Amino acid sequence: MLFSSFIFLFLFLPITLLVHSLLVSYKTGQNIILGWLVIASLFFYGWWDFSYLPILTCSLIFNYLLGKSLNNKSESQKKLTLSFGIISNLLLLGYFKYYDFLLENINTLTGANLPLLNLILPLGISFFTFQQITYLVDSYRGDTGDYNFIAYSTFVTFFPQLIAGPIVHHKEMMPQFMQDKNLTLNKDNFKLGCYLFAVGLFKKVVLADSLAPYVNQGFDNSQILTMIEAWICSISYSLQLYFDFSGYADMAIGCGLFFNIRLPLNFNSPYKALNIQDFWRRWHMTLSRFLRDYIYIPLGGNRHGEIIKYRNLLITFILGGIWHGAGWTFIVWGALHGIALILFALWQKTNLTLPRLVAWLITFNFVNATWVFFRSNSIEKALQILKSMIGLSGTEIPIQYLDSLSALVGIPLFDYITFSLRPHIVDITALWRCVIGILVVMVIKNCASEYKNQTVIFSRNLMAAAGFGLAIIFTSLSSSQVFLYFNF
Repeated sequence: MLFSSFIFLFLFLPITLLVHSLLVSYKTGQNIILGWLVIASLFFYGWWDFSYLPILTCSLIFNYLLGKSLNNKSESQKKLTLSFGIISNLLLLGYFKYYDFLLENINTLTGANLPLLNLILPLGISFFTFQQITYLVDSYRGDTGDYNFIAYSTFVTFFPQLIAGPIVHHKEMMPQFMQDKNLTLNKDNFKLGCYLFAVGLFKKVVLADSLAPYVNQGFDNSQILTMIEAWICSISYSLQLYFDFSGYADMAIGCGLFFNIRLPLNFNSPYKALNIQDFWRRWHMTLSRFLRDYIYIPLGGNRHGEIIKYRNLLITFILGGIWHGAGWTFIVWGALHGIALILFALWQKTNLTLPRLVAWLITFNFVNATWVFFRSNSIEKALQILKSMIGLSGTEIPIQYLDSLSALVGIPLFDYITFSLRPHIVDITALWRCVIGILVVMVIKNCASEYKNQTVIFSRNLMAAAGFGLAIIFTSLSSSQVFLYFNF
């Protein structure tokens, strides 16, 4: 069930909110209210495929019982129990996500012909598995409270963040579910939630989904792209991924507010970053937090000298790449970001600074180029597009592009620019969408300030813009696509 689907917008969400409001109004009690959220969330999850539900529910029960048992054991027993819990969770994730990838590589290296299982990845398994691993680790440290199973189930299954995050900590979520003040009707939270949900819906349906056809055209024909088409293709994907995932995050946060639950921010204008470290402080912020707290710091962080620090950075981001998917392209993507962070740390030691525009161009172009690996289904395809981007596959401009550009500037550009007579692969419309998309991410303020201030002022101009935006959204809902991060 997509946030952008008619069944979610006009059936599931209204019914869930209505029943929740009635339960709150009649003060039926915390367990009943939270129990309704669990039931609704499990229905939301099972809507995709009922066969996923046993995996989620068994994972819930297993981790809850294991977390509770950590409170009554000696230190050595706690370490064994924690290790057992982490390994069990990773084996579950590894079986569905990496088993076939492992067999493919064994077959390639040894010439064997081991049959693949062609497993379907259960939705959200990466997110709810890591979420529960953090719970086990914090239980081992004694940082969790005495929560009952219903509260724990609400924490894990809460439908706004269940499938694609944000990756939440129990310490920021469980207290909210347990507070009586959140078991009330809050008009301010509801209004702010509507605003954030509408912004996210616009990002997804109008901006991200409109770029998808051009991205698919480019990556499906990577071997014959011209230089300008390769750039349009890569930038289109960078923008599609951002609008798609940040749109989901905005909608998830908005849905959370409907129930007085504040989910953590996941994006803060990442494409405005002036260096790679700043980018990772702005992009998928809850994943960055998880990688820092549960991989980088346990590895030693920066406490044991520069060489160990750089090693830890590289390991952390390679594991971050593997977390996103079973493929060498994800490993390369993670390794490149780890290397970039190491180079940035070395650059900082020189105390040199770059002009802001130069710093932004370097950062954005690096992120844009590495997204090519993230999107490609093979390293060969990624390298084909990158070669095209630097002109190794030809610098001719498709004649259809020159027609449009000549009409725009009023000058016959055919006498000055080398052009190709072959049909274009990526429509020139994508070029203008890229220009608009970059202006949106660079000029328009994001929703972070309204969310942090817990309010939004509904001025006449905002209401007019909202009405116009909603009109565009509803004309595009029927063609809305699955969120990209559902694949991870």
